[in-house]
Amino acid sequence: MLPVFTWLPEYRAASLRPDVVAGLTLAAYLLPAGIGDASLAGLPPEAGLYACLFSGLVFWVFCSSKHTVITVTSALSLLIGASVGELSAGDPARHAALAACVTLLVGVIAFAAWLMRAGRAVGFFSETVLVGFKAGLAFYLASTQLPKLFGFKGAHGDFWENSAYFLRHLRDTNGTALLVGALAVTVLVAGKLWLKNRPVAFLVVIAGIIAARSFDLQSHGVALLGTIPQGLPSMGLPLVSRHDLNQLLPVAIACFVLAAVETSAIGRMFGQKHGNRFDANQELLAIGAANLLSGLGRGFPVSGGMSQSLVNESAGARTPISGGVAAVFTLFVVIFASGLLRNLPQPVLAAVVLAAVMSLVNIAAFRHIWRFSRGEFAVAIAAFLGVLGSGPENGVLLGAALSIVLLLRQAARPRVTELTRVPGTTYFADRSRHPDNERTPGVLVVRCESALLYFNVEYVRDRLFAILASRADPVQLVVLFLGAVPKIDLAGAELIGDLRRTLRSRGLDFRLAHAHGDVRDALRRIGFEKEYGQLETGQTVDVVVAAWQVSAHAGAAAARC
Repeated sequence: MLPVFTWLPEYRAASLRPDVVAGLTLAAYLLPAGIGDASLAGLPPEAGLYACLFSGLVFWVFCSSKHTVITVTSALSLLIGASVGELSAGDPARHAALAACVTLLVGVIAFAAWLMRAGRAVGFFSETVLVGFKAGLAFYLASTQLPKLFGFKGAHGDFWENSAYFLRHLRDTNGTALLVGALAVTVLVAGKLWLKNRPVAFLVVIAGIIAARSFDLQSHGVALLGTIPQGLPSMGLPLVSRHDLNQLLPVAIACFVLAAVETSAIGRMFGQKHGNRFDANQELLAIGAANLLSGLGRGFPVSGGMSQSLVNESAGARTPISGGVAAVFTLFVVIFASGLLRNLPQPVLAAVVLAAVMSLVNIAAFRHIWRFSRGEFAVAIAAFLGVLGSGPENGVLLGAALSIVLLLRQAARPRVTELTRVPGTTYFADRSRHPDNERTPGVLVVRCESALLYFNVEYVRDRLFAILASRADPVQLVVLFLGAVPKIDLAGAELIGDLRRTLRSRGLDFRLAHAHGDVRDALRRIGFEKEYGQLETGQTVDVVVAAWQVSAHAGAAAARC
C-alpha cells in the first residue's frame, strides 16, 4: 500500500538537491495553473491552491511512478464547471460543496477500483477516443475563456451557445484588457516554443500583478482576481443531501475515468523511459488518497498532469519527494503569501488557462489516426463533437462508451481465413496473403484468430460457411485450426460441436488441429470426445490431413471390395 517504504530506505543524499530544486520549480508552475483551473471549475482561486496542496501532500507517499505529479487539470476542471454549475444554480457556497463532494466520490471510486484490482482495465479506454475528447475540451475551454480575455463576462452553456454569445458581444471588448491578455498569450506561447518546461506561466503571473499595480489597470476596466483568503480551510465533509449524491455520481464516474486514464498514461510513459516499475493498480490507490484529502480540504478533483509531470522531470526530479517539496511550498504560499495574488488581472489568468490547454489539440495525432484507419478517425471525431454538443461530462462518458464499443466490435468480428499449404513444405499459411499456396484437393482448412466467446461465435460460424461456399471444388474434409484460439467459453465449445454435427449431416468430415490444452479441456467438459474421439496433442494440420487421407483411402478400398 505504501511504496514510499520501498524506495525511501534506499534514498541517497545526492538526490536531495535535485529533488528540492525540481519541487520548487514545480511549485512555481503549479500555482498559476491551480488558480486558473479553479476559475475554469467555477470556484474561487483558493480552491485550486487547496486541491494542489492537499493532494500533493499524500500522492507522493502512495504513487508508484517516480515522476508523475498530481494536480488540478483543465479537463477535470471543465467537467466540474460544466456539470456542477448547473446543479448549484449560481450559489457559490453550494457550488464549492458539490465540487468537494464530487472529489470525495472520486476518491471512494478509486479506492474501490484499487480493491478490485481494476488497474489493468484502465488500458481498455481507447487512445483514439481520448484524442477526440481532449480536442473537444480545448475548444470548449476556449469558448469559456475568450470573453475574459476580451474583457467582458462570459456565458454558461455548451460550446455552440458560448461561441454565439462571444460573437454577439464582441462590441463589448475592453481594449486594455485585450491588450494585457494578448501580451500574456504571446509570452506564454513563446515560452512553450523556446523555453519548454520552464515556469514561464509563473513569471507571467508575477508580471501581471506588477502591471496591475503600476498602471492601475482596474481603473481602466480590467477585472482583477480579488482577495484570496489566507490560511488553511476548515477540514470536513461538505453539506450535501442524498439526492445530491445521486446527481453527482455520474459526474464523479466521469472524473474518475479521465483521472485514471490520464494518470496511468503518464506513469507508463515515464516507466518505459526510465526503466522504472509502474503499477497501474497502485496508482488508483494514490489517486483515491489524493482526491479524498482534496475533498476534505475544500478542493476539487485532481489527477496526474502531463505538463506538470514533464516540468518535474526536466527540472531534475529523481524521486516522488519533489512532489512533496512542491506541496510544502504551496502550503507556505497559502498560509503566508496568498494576499499577493489579489491583483492578478483576469485576462492574464484566462491567458494562462488557454496556453495550458493548447496541447490538448493534437493535430499530428489526428493525422496519424486518419492514415491508420478511417473508422477510428470517425470515432475520434464523434468524441470531439460529443464534447462540443453535450458538454465535457457527457463527452467523457461517450468516450468511455465508444472505447468499449470499439473493443467489443473488434472482438466480435475476429479474422477467419482459409489456410493453404506452402509449396514444398508441411506448413499452412493464410491464402489471402499468399495466393500462390497450394490447396489440398477436397480439404478446407480454416483458422480463427481470436478466442471463441458467446458474442462472436455466430460471426465465426457465418464466415466458415461463407468460405466453404466459395470453394468451387467439392470439399470432403473441413479442418478447424485452433492454434490462434487461446480460450473458448460454453458457447464456443458448443459451436465446435454444432459445426461437427452440421458438416456431418452434409456428408463432410470435420477435424480439429492445434487445439490448446485449455480448449481441449473445455471440449471434454461438454462431452465432445464421445462423438469425436480422443483429443490429442501435436495434431498439426499436416498430421490431421494425412490421417484423414489414409482413412479415406482405406474406406474407399473397403467399399470397392
